[in-house]
Amino acid sequence: MIPIDYDIIVFKEDEAYVAYCPELDISSCGNTIEHAKEMLKTAVRLFIEEAKKMGTLEDILEESRYKRDVNGRWLPPKLVATELVSIS
Repeated sequence: MIPIDYDIIVFKEDEAYVAYCPELDISSCGNTIEHAKEMLKTAVRLFIEEAKKMGTLEDILEESRYKRDVNGRWLPPKLVATELVSIS
């Protein structure tokens, strides 16, 4: 497995919690916040493994604005703010 960082945004949808990775546009859900985060971790791992097998992983990460650090770890673009906005 390649070393990679990603952001997680968690929100509640009815009785489920949804964990979302905006950089890779991957989400998963669970009964609790922690369960949703673990399910997302599994989904990201499977996505990375499959993309690597298909030979498209580096293209996907570069298109998603990831940068590789000096140690070879893929770092996501910085999430700098989230905000609830209303339009009336």
